[in-house]
Order: sequence, then structure tokens, then C-alpha cells
Amino acid sequence: MKMFVFLAALAFVFGGSRAVFTDSCLDCICETASGCNPNAGCVWGGSSYSCGPYQITEPFWIDCGRPGAGWVPCTTDMDCAERCVRAYMRRYGTYCTGGREPNCEDYARIHAGGPNGCTCPCTYDYWTKVRRCCGGQWGCD
Repeated sequence: MKMFVFLAALAFVFGGSRAVFTDSCLDCICETASGCNPNAGCVWGGSSYSCGPYQITEPFWIDCGRPGAGWVPCTTDMDCAERCVRAYMRRYGTYCTGGREPNCEDYARIHAGGPNGCTCPCTYDYWTKVRRCCGGQWGCD
């Protein structure tokens, strides 16, 4: 029994979230971040630069596993940027929710506010914009 608990804990820590991060949720995060503009460059966001259609910061890119040829090249390549966002959500989805299966609201708020973004009131306005794109509360789940 102890071995099972140990292996389950390892799977949780190293496997991250197993919840489905839908394409529609990903698309609405992209739409909210930049209008999903593949030519979106880097913009100053008050404390750091964020780049590309998903407006990915360098720390976000590092946490998603440093895919591609570098931070800016990855963020401005749609395939690399999507891989990065999906990897970030796998890593932090259930971390933020305390183990509960994340939904699109959680993912959007994590995207906006980092690993604990789903619990921060500072990300609710971002979620409101993503939800509008989704067509309502559960439209992207």
C-alpha cells in the first residue's frame, strides 16, 4: 500500500495535470492575449515583456520546458507557443487547483497569473474576457 501511495505521489508531482485542456479553451486564451495575432511581437506588461500570440513571458517559457530555439523564437512560432502553453498547463493545472481537475477558467487564470493564478482575484478580469470568447461559463470545457 505504501508503494502505491508513493507511486501515485510521484505521478502527480512529475506528471502534472491529466485534465483535458481543450482546443477551444486554448484558442480563446490566444484570442484574449493578442487577438491570436501570429505577428504579435513583444510588449512591455508593467513588470516584464510578453511575446507572441499567447503573450508568453520568459519565466513562463522557462517553466514550460524551454521549447524551441529560445524564448522569443518559440513565442512567435504558433506551434512552439502552443506546445509551451500546453506544457505549462500540464505542469501547473492541478497544482493551482489543489488536485481538483482544472477547467478552462483555471487554465485561463493560470495563463494570466502564473502557477497560483487560478486562486488570485487579479486574474478574474482576464477569465471574464476568455469566458466571453467561449460563449459562456462552460463553453470551452
